[in-house]
Parts: sequence; structure tokens; C-alpha cells
Amino acid sequence: MDSTPKDAAAVILLRSNTNLTNPEVFWVKRSEKLTFLGGYHAFPGGQVDHEDLEQPVLGCSDPQTAAMINCAARELFEELGVLLAHGGELLTKGQRSSVLDDLNSGRMTWPALLRHYDLHLEAADYTFVGRWLTPPFSPRRFNTWFFLVNCPPKQQPEPDDAELVSGEWIPARDAYARWERAEVLAVPPILHALTTLGGGVTPDLVDRFLSSPHAHGEPVRRIEFRPGFICFPVRTPTRPPATHTNCYLIHTKGELLVIDPGSPYEDEQRALSQCVTELLGEGRNLRGIVLTHLHPDHVGGVEALRKIVGKSASVLAHPMTANALMGTVHVDAVINDGDTIELKGDPGINLRAMHTPGHARGHLCFHEARTGAVITGDNIVGLGSVLIDPPEGNMRDYIASLERLRSIKGLSVLFGGHGPAMANPYAKIDEYIRHRLDRESKILDAVRSGATEPLAIVAQAYTDVSPKLHSLAERAVLAHLEKLQEGGLIKQVHGNWHAE
Repeated sequence: MDSTPKDAAAVILLRSNTNLTNPEVFWVKRSEKLTFLGGYHAFPGGQVDHEDLEQPVLGCSDPQTAAMINCAARELFEELGVLLAHGGELLTKGQRSSVLDDLNSGRMTWPALLRHYDLHLEAADYTFVGRWLTPPFSPRRFNTWFFLVNCPPKQQPEPDDAELVSGEWIPARDAYARWERAEVLAVPPILHALTTLGGGVTPDLVDRFLSSPHAHGEPVRRIEFRPGFICFPVRTPTRPPATHTNCYLIHTKGELLVIDPGSPYEDEQRALSQCVTELLGEGRNLRGIVLTHLHPDHVGGVEALRKIVGKSASVLAHPMTANALMGTVHVDAVINDGDTIELKGDPGINLRAMHTPGHARGHLCFHEARTGAVITGDNIVGLGSVLIDPPEGNMRDYIASLERLRSIKGLSVLFGGHGPAMANPYAKIDEYIRHRLDRESKILDAVRSGATEPLAIVAQAYTDVSPKLHSLAERAVLAHLEKLQEGGLIKQVHGNWHAE
């Protein structure tokens, strides 16, 4: 995974003649099929193209800023059909549609389009209101410049249905209220924009946008995808492509629960402890520290955190996890399938424990019915793949656990142990199940064709995987072979595998 952020631009589009005390902004819902922020509510935008570097902007002497304004203008036109360029007001709606088709089809580049129709961009139309970095736990990272823009008169945004599910004008406070009611998912820069606009269009509006250090490229550590569910990624010695493990800080106004403080590194432990201390300092009581499973990248910071918050802080885990960690991490109380952890508040948060073995024998997921959220640990992740490694891992159990999660009604989001939250829960679970069964079919075909050892099976069934990962693939093959053996489809004779 390339961790270098790519330059990108996003447009915060305001409605003409909007209510200045609660301005209307145009936001979109991204398609669940998109790799980056699929299913999230966001503002139109995208990655800079090399052609964006070619076109000058009147009133702008800095080439990088000019490129980002071109990127913002192009993405606004591509995604919403809104053309904010001087001279564009002379084009009819039909002409703009024809021009947009030329651009999207590749018949005309953005610079060529501007030159052909004698259009030009002016810096005064694009107000810079911050530059936000995507956190390092994301599969794709961007250095996104945000621009505040007034929608040109007589133009109505029409979302591109290739990438966007929907779009709407909505008062900023109303949009934020929808997030507070757990109806939508959004990332920190979007929430910051909504709360800033919710304060009204005042002379100090730009200063308020830029008041956050995160608007100047400082990485966000405390990511609240959903009210009460803070994701705090910590750097861990986990398997690539992941570099971080998600610690979750589940909170109401009065209580706090910490899930998977996994980092063994002192700097990461200090950062997490500071965040936890701040939340407790706001008047919350610590309910405990919960472990989804036993792997080191999920438990590595438990004792360090306990030293900060007090040795009386209870550590909770499944009985199998507690037994496996004996002598390493002291588990004070066990959590069994169906147990509920209730955090009191208005609204409260009720986490129902689900014993979901497969990745680990004592693996737990937690379902919150009111919001449709599931904390999935390492059973489903937002970055990378899940390794099922016998004897701790069991493929039959794993697929059964995925099917159990799939059967839950009303799911809206999955909070995985790695990577960003997933806003397409059923599609993601279906993808996981389909992938495992497809791989199992290839493994069975390999055995039936005469491959008898895991390495030979990997060579036939994992042709899409880099040879560097074949040693891990061997472990996954073993898990599938054990499942196929339990199903009576293959057998092991003197260490070799054969079809029945």
C-alpha cells in the first residue's frame, strides 16, 4: 500500500441566496462500490490530474494553488454538472450537458474545454478553507484541499450516478443533526464543515474553518464516524498492508468503554492514554477495557493503559481469550455470547456480545441494535484480508460467524479492527463469504487435479496473490483443507491430501 497522500480537492457548495444563519450546502452520498469512503456522505471532489497543472487561474500566482482550484472546478463539473467558470453563464443547460459529455468521454481535456469555450477560472470564486490529511490506516490516502464555493445562478447540481447514489441541498445544522441521529456516516472534515457553517455565514467564517489544526494538515487521531463510537487507530506490529489497529472508545455522556488498546509502542500508548484521560475528565466513568481476541496487535497496550487509568480498571474478554492470555494480560471478568454491556445515557449504548470464532477461538463481535453498528474485531476489516491460521483459526467456524453476522437485521456500519468503518455491511459480508467459498472451490479443484501438498495447492489456487505472500496463503490453505476434510470431500494420507 502506497502511504504517500495524493493531492485532491473537495468543494463545499453553498446555495445562492441561502439563509446566512443556517446556510444550505450540497452534499452527496457516495456509492457503496467505491473503494474510498463508499457509502459515506461527503462533498464532491477527487484526485488531482496532471492536466490540472496546465491551466492558469486569474488572481492566483501560486502554481500548486492554481492546480488545486482547477481540480476543484473540474470535479465539481464532472460529479455535479456545475460549471463555475467565467464565461460559463453564456452556455445553456443543453450546452453544458454536451460539454460534460465531451469531458467524461475523454473527447476533450479540461484545459482544452476551457480554451475551446473561452472560459477561465478566477481564484476569488474558490475560497480555501482547509487542507485535511487522510489518516494512515486508510487503504487510500489524500491531502485534500477544501474550497468554499457559491453555486452559480441558474445551475442545479445533478449527481453523477456512476459514483454517487444521491445528492441534496440541506441546511448545515440539519445535515449535522442527521449524523447525530446515526442516520449517516461522515468523516471529520465533513463534520467540521457542517458545524462551522452551522454557526452562520459571518465575517469570520474562513477563520472558523481554519481554526482546527487538522485543517492545516495535522493528522486526525480521534475519528468519530458515528456519535459515541470513536475510532482511535494506533500503530502496531500488525500484518501488512495494515500498519495500525483500531482502538474503539465507546462513550455516552456518563460512561466510557475501551476496546482493543493494541499498541506496544510507548508514543502510541501515550497518545491513546491522553485521549482516554480527556474523555474521563469530561465526567465519564470507565466501564472497562474489552478485548475482541488474543492477538498481540489487539492487546499490546492493555497493561500500559491500566497503569494510567488505574489498576482497578477491569479487563474483559471471552473465557477462551482469558485462558490464552494468562500470564500476559490479566483478565478480570469474562464475556460470553449474548452478554450485554450497557452504557447509560440519553441515548444509551447497548453492546450485545457475539461469540464469533474463526479468526480466533475466543473472538467476540459487539452489536449495537439502535444504531445498527457492529464492532467486528478482526473478523471483517476495512483494510487488508483476514488470515485464518490453524489451530487458532478455523475456516468452518469463520464462515459460520460471517453468516451469523449477515443474519442480523438493520445493519448500517461495520467497525473493523483495521482500516476505516464500512458503510456497506451486507455487501461487505457477502463479499467475504463469496471470496472464501470461491477460494475453497479452487483449492478443491487443485486437490482433485493431483496437488497433494499446501505449497502445490497455493501455486494453483492463489495465482492472483504475490509469491511474497505464499507462506501466509499456505496457512489459509490448511484451514480450507481441514474444513473440506470435515465435510468429507478430501482426506489426508501420510501428510498428503487427496480427493475422496
